[in-house]
Amino acid sequence: MRILVVDDEEKLAEYLRKGLTEEGFAVDVAHDGIEGLHQALNVDFDAIVLDRMLPGLDGLALLQALRSKKTTPVIMLTAVGGVDDRVTGLTAGAEDYLVKPFAFSELVARIHVLIRSKQPAKNTIAEPTSLALHDLELDLIRRKATRCGQALSLTVKEFNLLTLLLRRQGQILSRTTIAEQVWDMNFDSGTNVVEVAIRRLRTKMDVPFDTALLHTERGMGYVLEQRT
Repeated sequence: MRILVVDDEEKLAEYLRKGLTEEGFAVDVAHDGIEGLHQALNVDFDAIVLDRMLPGLDGLALLQALRSKKTTPVIMLTAVGGVDDRVTGLTAGAEDYLVKPFAFSELVARIHVLIRSKQPAKNTIAEPTSLALHDLELDLIRRKATRCGQALSLTVKEFNLLTLLLRRQGQILSRTTIAEQVWDMNFDSGTNVVEVAIRRLRTKMDVPFDTALLHTERGMGYVLEQRT
């Protein structure tokens, strides 16, 4: 999931970028309204965290310009917490309003609520809360992974990588696909970020156990499956 943070307070913006990244989001940052609007219009974000007072173009003007083109969910941040100010922000098109200072955990919870509310209703099978292969299990709610009942200590990116592999187990995933899905980045053949992540995941998930589940298909990519 990809989030845009638009805030001219560089320390706060960096704090949000780091914290949201640790929560598993891919995060882009803009420090003024003009750049924020440009990114918001040209990139498909799952949600936008928008400061109200911005140089170049204030948050309300940015939001109004955005709403004429896109419906990306927006949480507006502001140091102004009066009722009239909140009503103005919500009327302009914000889905939520959070007054500074705020608890980071509350912001994360509100982002998840916004994203869920924008997802289309599913009338078929409910989204699974866990994934499994052989003796490997992944709890998507608690974000915990185990193998043979033993907890695996995974980073956020390793957990997201394993989730992708498990969701598409049996399918060969190219480095390009993995980079786009896990890092939200266009793949650069000169970087080895995917290989490094695969190697670290394999060290934790396969090496200590008898059966290897993560396999390399030379020249094609990687596949998670049980082989006899």
